[in-house]
Amino acid sequence: MNPGQPTQRHIGMLGATGVGVGAIVGGGMLALAGTAFAVAGPSAIAAFALNGLIALLTALSFAEVSSKFPESGGTYTFAKKVLSVEAAFTFGWVVWFASIVAAVLYALGFGHFAMVAVHEIWASAYGGAPDWLRERSMVCGIAAAATLFYTVGLCWKSAGGGQWTNIGKVAVFAILIACGLWALPSRPIADVGSALRPFFAGGAGGLFRAMGFTFIALQGFDLIAAVAGEIREPERTIPRAMLYSLGTALLIYLPLLLVVATVGMPAGQSVTETGRENPETIIAVAAQNYLGTFGYWLVLAAAILSMLSALEANLFAASRVAMSMARDRTLPRHLAKVDRRRGTPVRSLVLTALIVILILLVLPDVAAAGAAASLIFLVTFALAHWIAILVRKRSVKRPPPFRTPLFPVVPTVGGLSCVALAIYQGVAVPSAGLIATIWLVAGGLLFLGLFANRARIADASSTALDPEVLGLRGRSPLVLVPIANPDNARGLVALADALAPPEVGRVLLLTVVVAPDGWIPGEDPSPIDNAQLALGEAIFSSVSAGLRPEALATVAEQPWTEISRVAREHRCESLLLGLSALSEDATGTPLEQVMSRADCDIVVLRAPTGWDLADVRRIVVPVAGRGGHDRLLARLLASLARSNRREIAFLQVLPAWATEEECRLARRSLKRTAHDLFWFDPEVVIVSSDSPVDVVVEHANRSELLILGAQRVSRRKKLFGRFTLEVARRTSCPILLISRRG
Repeated sequence: MNPGQPTQRHIGMLGATGVGVGAIVGGGMLALAGTAFAVAGPSAIAAFALNGLIALLTALSFAEVSSKFPESGGTYTFAKKVLSVEAAFTFGWVVWFASIVAAVLYALGFGHFAMVAVHEIWASAYGGAPDWLRERSMVCGIAAAATLFYTVGLCWKSAGGGQWTNIGKVAVFAILIACGLWALPSRPIADVGSALRPFFAGGAGGLFRAMGFTFIALQGFDLIAAVAGEIREPERTIPRAMLYSLGTALLIYLPLLLVVATVGMPAGQSVTETGRENPETIIAVAAQNYLGTFGYWLVLAAAILSMLSALEANLFAASRVAMSMARDRTLPRHLAKVDRRRGTPVRSLVLTALIVILILLVLPDVAAAGAAASLIFLVTFALAHWIAILVRKRSVKRPPPFRTPLFPVVPTVGGLSCVALAIYQGVAVPSAGLIATIWLVAGGLLFLGLFANRARIADASSTALDPEVLGLRGRSPLVLVPIANPDNARGLVALADALAPPEVGRVLLLTVVVAPDGWIPGEDPSPIDNAQLALGEAIFSSVSAGLRPEALATVAEQPWTEISRVAREHRCESLLLGLSALSEDATGTPLEQVMSRADCDIVVLRAPTGWDLADVRRIVVPVAGRGGHDRLLARLLASLARSNRREIAFLQVLPAWATEEECRLARRSLKRTAHDLFWFDPEVVIVSSDSPVDVVVEHANRSELLILGAQRVSRRKKLFGRFTLEVARRTSCPILLISRRG
């Protein structure tokens, strides 16, 4: 189980739908409807409808992939499962930023509308209101206060999207729509028709521009995927919640826009002109035209509730993205910590809120950052469509529980549409692309400088624990197992099976017929007989264990040279070798040359005849040096733990003169390293001694397997090392010597 993952799925259908409704409904439409009408005229209604279609296609792809991976993180999780840890960091980093910026915009929107309401009330009561009520400092202060309020609430109890706020704003919108539709029949048909003519006031270009401006108003269903790890019955709930929330938004948006364009406009006044004159308040102006002051205050109430619910939803989802990244070591691991009593990621929430408040206070104009967030969402949506195609094609054994209809038409059309809108956004607002690029470069530098090594170690472990991920990434790791001694075949095959799990990886058994100078097969068949015996025993052991390996026999004068050639030509991921003994004579042998030159991971097994991997319960791993083999070690330990629960003890030997404080610091550091390498509560042992070999031998004799790393002299030179050879000489415990490629 991954650390930091909430232990309970507590969000039901209503809560999951509330996350989407809270993020989608209200805020974006109230802020962008005027701009859409200004550039497209009445066809802004069609722009929202077409965006709704694209959003529906995108939601279907999100629903399919999220039903396959019901874990928190959204597109970050999708990329981690299907692409790579580097791609996952890129996705997570930019989506976290986009959600933070969205929270900033909604917090500022709440502050603006709240100050407008206070200004109107003050003016009504005292015949005028001071100008400082609308100063930016007041708006930012109210926005920061709202951010802190919801952060505290989300830290105290994990929410599903602010249900009462959602109910309130939906009720307000329903009143606005019902009153408008009630008034529509009383308007002369000629006036209604005139209000909608010319429908395409801005032409095709205006329609497309309106789509580019307003697509972000339908973003929010993706936040359901971001909190998927906390949703009950995710395979059933997530697809429905996405469609319900998006459907709710469209059922509100389209009728309301029709009302605004018709009964909301006085006779003889076009919605295009009104949109240009009142880009931010067109819906309030329209409501006031057919409902009077009551309508104006209804819109103001809807705006305040919409901004608050969207702020909460984005804080909620952004913190889960950060938590998921931290759990995989692509952000500091402390952000993955979940409060045991409340089940909330307090640290991720606090950091997210602090960044929101910092942007609120530092950036004088967040419009460009908002445009960058919109661009980021569009790009990630396009990539989510592509991932949906890959998941469907590669999930042969376990297809997603929810499958998008009309595949692959839906993800293809949806992806191309998102790409087109993203290109428009980048051209229309060049600063958006610049901000997104700067944030991405900054994240890349942070990743490479601080997180890359630990993230790749965690990724190696997680992919070994869940071999399906390898198939989803399009990988089929091949393990080459040269067989020379029939007595070692069973142990080697079992170990190869752990490194290359069935249905995903492959095992290639190799036997080399050594052809001495002047060899005549008819007169001396022993080389062939020995090779057949070794390969036959390996195949028998494999089939008995339910495995189906491939087999290859070759003829060569030098077996080590031939092994290197086969590993290179078959592009093997791992080379597994068996030795009956390790001694001082191993130094400078062809085996060390293979370890240094082979472009694959190498695992060398020194074990007695008849050794069986199934008998291994306790494994001791001495830790020292720079950890050059950590990724291979993490993959190996997770592979060994996949079939059987094993005790893993990480051992570090300090000098005998080490102080108590030095031992305490070493224990803390080793514990952190151990949890990076192995997630199943490893044992950590710190010993002070002047003889590290004695300590390692003592612990090896109480274990069934000892894992040691080859000595890395340079990138292309690896040796057994004196320490390893001395330990091997003094203990009969089976030893795995590992050497990572490069």
